[in-house]
Order: sequence, then structure tokens, then C-alpha cells
Amino acid sequence: MDTTTPTKTSLLFQSSRYRRIITFFSALILHVIWWDLLISRIPFLGYSARHTRPARHRRLAHRFRLLAIEMGGVLIKLGQFLSSRVDVLPKEITDELKALQDEVPAVPWPEIERVILEELGDPARYFAHIETEPIAAASLGQAHRAWLLPENENDQYGAPVVVKVQRPHIEQMVGTDLAALAVVARILMRYPPIRRRANAPALMEEFAGTLWEELDYESEAGNAERLARIHAGNKRIKIPAVYREFSTRRVLVLENVETLKMADVAALINHGINPKDVANVLLDAYFKQVFEEGFFHADPHPGNLFVKPQAPWEGQPGTRPFKIVFVDFGMVGEIPSLMGGKLRKVMIGVMQRDSRQLVETYQDLGFLLPGADIERIVEAQATLLDHMWGRKLLEMSRPDPKEVQELTGEFRDLLFDMPFQIPQDFIYLGRAFGMVIGLVSQLNPDINPWHTVEKYGRELLRSQRQEQFSDLSAEMLLEGIRPYLELPPRILRLLEMAENGRLVMQTRPDPTSQRQQEKIARRLNFLSWSILGSASMISATLYYFLRRQDRDNDHNSS
Repeated sequence: MDTTTPTKTSLLFQSSRYRRIITFFSALILHVIWWDLLISRIPFLGYSARHTRPARHRRLAHRFRLLAIEMGGVLIKLGQFLSSRVDVLPKEITDELKALQDEVPAVPWPEIERVILEELGDPARYFAHIETEPIAAASLGQAHRAWLLPENENDQYGAPVVVKVQRPHIEQMVGTDLAALAVVARILMRYPPIRRRANAPALMEEFAGTLWEELDYESEAGNAERLARIHAGNKRIKIPAVYREFSTRRVLVLENVETLKMADVAALINHGINPKDVANVLLDAYFKQVFEEGFFHADPHPGNLFVKPQAPWEGQPGTRPFKIVFVDFGMVGEIPSLMGGKLRKVMIGVMQRDSRQLVETYQDLGFLLPGADIERIVEAQATLLDHMWGRKLLEMSRPDPKEVQELTGEFRDLLFDMPFQIPQDFIYLGRAFGMVIGLVSQLNPDINPWHTVEKYGRELLRSQRQEQFSDLSAEMLLEGIRPYLELPPRILRLLEMAENGRLVMQTRPDPTSQRQQEKIARRLNFLSWSILGSASMISATLYYFLRRQDRDNDHNSS
């Protein structure tokens, strides 16, 4: 943070800012409690509350947008995140907040130049020219076009770059905003359903830590270089180069890669690019970052993602090659290896439609409250998978009201008890995927995400099996045989239902029933011997390779 002593004027400014944020969010919370929790449950009045909800949401979003534009700082970043959640939030809210992607007021050039002078000294020592009008103004800083000094004396300009400069006094503003939002988080904890499912103050602390890291441009330079290494072999991903020699904690110089905004679907089409292909490449990039590398760009709002057309091109419309360009690497997420393994289990569970594995992994990840009815959640997960599988993204985000009514009726007990919580480690992963899903749904409303899930699920499953096979041990041998010695899942569920008293058998006189039962018995007997035979063959094969590996090791050691 700034080491300068705050003046009386700045202290008064921070105090006023602090009060305004708390007052706004307190009024917002009271509005939701009054209209959506109290009035909506009263006969007759409830209909009016539900009927006027879109207009009320639009007015609240408009008030927040105006406040964010005026105050900047953390509120801009919060509004940008909310504007991308078209998969969750009502359209009237996201439409109102979309303007925050491009509506951040710019800081006058003299104030920006002062920051550059404090960090680098005379800019003429490094840059042939810097444009005084910014090409982008963000919540924490703004970017200006510039050209380095030419290497050849005959040239007027050198390499084109973007100079990213922190807003003056932004650290005091962020500190004030975070302190106010911490109070709001403590207020939210007074509501029991929130208190049971999320530690709002802890989430705010993690959010604050990430914001302070985002204000360190040296750390951001390292993030850009790491993402460049991750996508080094992908010809469809571009990460701008970093000029470390001209960068400091408050000034960052990057290769200029400005091009088409990804959210401008009309511009993509006009340049011969198929937006559906862009959506697929973006999904692939994030699946790789999250499930393979465990390191991801955590701020993929439309202002940070671009599409660069590749030239020359003379093909059919919609076939032009392109590169997705990432910018702004201040906010990244890193997934610990232990959590990454569990996320891969989720992916494989979805691909195999294995509801029990999914719920058990949710439990390991901390999504379920202690004492949750696991069996009931498994049933709900299986039903949801059956309903969602194969559907397009837009269909999943806007389900049929009748279908929702049926599901809520079937699992009313779970909705009433709500045995779920938000793990602290998932705040930025959920945020990033929420933004990506919102953007993908704009690029291709008909996209079927299950194709990507199946592709990555198969790859993860294949790599998992290869790792298991390459690291044979007695424990791995047992794990490899166990699935073939266990009863098939459906038979196991039947036994569990019988043990719980939930299995009902209906019989009726039938002259052929004895023969049918004998036929079933023979088939079960055949199935049992088939399972045992398969297990024997697999165990023998594994034992052979294990013994061969031991002999090779003995031979090498001798």
C-alpha cells in the first residue's frame, strides 16, 4: 500500500466513500428481504411482488451502475463480474451492467504521467511516443498505446507496446472499498441460510488478498509469462510478450495485441470468423488451464478477451483462422494438486454419468454440509444428469418452468434443507467459469458443452489409467481387480433398497413364473462366472507385468 501520510482531505474522502458503500448495500439487502422474502409470500401481494420483480431489478442494477461509475475501484470490478453472469442473473440486470465493461472513466493524462515519472523517470528514455488518450480504462489502472525507441536510427518508432499504469491513489480506494464490503459480509452472516453455507468474511479476505496481488504489476508479468508457457504449443492462443526491463510494480509494458473484442459477434462475422469456433477454442483453453495445468486466467470478462484474425485469407465466410488473445493477468487462480485431482474426478464422473462418484467428490471438496443425506443427493444428481445431458447451454440456463416445477416437487426436501455450501477455494474458479459460460453462450447460443466434457473426460480417464498402469503395486493391483469382483451397480442398489426396506416386490400367479425364475437364476449365475473369469484374466495379466517389472529391476540392479 502507499506509504505516504494521508491528508485530512483524503481521510474525509475515504470516510465518505466508506459510508456510501455500506449505505447502498444495506438498502439493497433490506429491499431483497422486504420484497422477495416477505411480501412475495403474502397472498395477492405476492403476485404483485413477482410481477414487478424485473422492473425492480433493473432499477437496482441501474443505481449500482451509476454508483460504480462514479466511485470506480472495487465496485467496477464487481459490476463487470455480475454483467457476465447471463447464465445465472436475470437479463434485466446483466443488460444494465454490461456498460461497465467500457464505461470506466479515464484518469487525466497528467496524473498518469506523474505515476510513470515516479516509477521509470523520464519516459523519453524508453518510449518514442505515448498516446495521452487511453485505449482502455479499467477499475484499477488504464492502458495507453506507445512505441519503444527504434533499434534502427532511420526508423521513427520501435515496437508497438501497451503501457499499463495504475490509477493514482488506487491503493487507498481499494482499502476503503474492501473495509466497507467486509462490513456488508458480516451483515450477510446474520442471515442463517447464508451463515450455514458460506463464510462471507473469509471469502472477502480471500478476495482482498487477490486484489492486492492484482495491484502488483511485477506479479502480473509473471502470470502472463506462465500462461504463455502453458499455451506455447497452441496456434490459436496468443499471450502478449512482457517487456520486463520497462516494467515496475505500478507500470507494466506489454506487446500491443489489440484487435477485435470477443463479445462483438457482428465484428467477428464481418471479418470472416465463425463465433462458434471461437466459443469452442475458448472452452478448450479453459479446460486445459483448469484440469491439466491447475493455473487459470481468473478475470475473463469481455474486456479482457480478444480475437485476432489471421491474414492472408481468401476462404469462405466463417472459415478465417484466428487467435484468441488474453490480456490483463492480474487476477489468476491456482489449483492445488489435491484439489485438481478431485476436479478431474468430477469431470470423469460427469462424462460417465456416475452420480455416486460425483456426490462423493462433492463431499470431499466441501460442497456438502455435515449430516447431508448422501443417498438422497445421489438420487437428485442422477435425475439432474438425465434431464441435462445432451442439452444446449442456453436450454440449461433457461429451463422449462414445468420441468423446474416437477423437479422442485420431487426434491422439495432437499430444497427446503439446502445441505450445500460454498467452499472458499472455489470463489475464483466459479467466477471464471461463470464468466466463460456467459461469454460462450453469447458466441454460440446453441453450443452443446457435453461434447467438450466428454472429450476431456475421456482424455483424463485415459491418462489416469496410464498413470495407474505405469505405477503398478500390490495396492494398485487390488484396486484394478476390485471393480470386477464387486456386484454390478444396479444389483448393489437393489440390495441397499432391500436393506432399507424400500424394495417392494409384486407377485401374481403365473404358470411360467417358475421357469422365468430359473432362467434369471441361470443368467445371474452366468454373469457371476463371467465377472470372476474377467477378474481372473485381468489379475493374471497384471501379475505377469508386475513380475516382469520386478525381474527387469533385479536385472538392472545386478
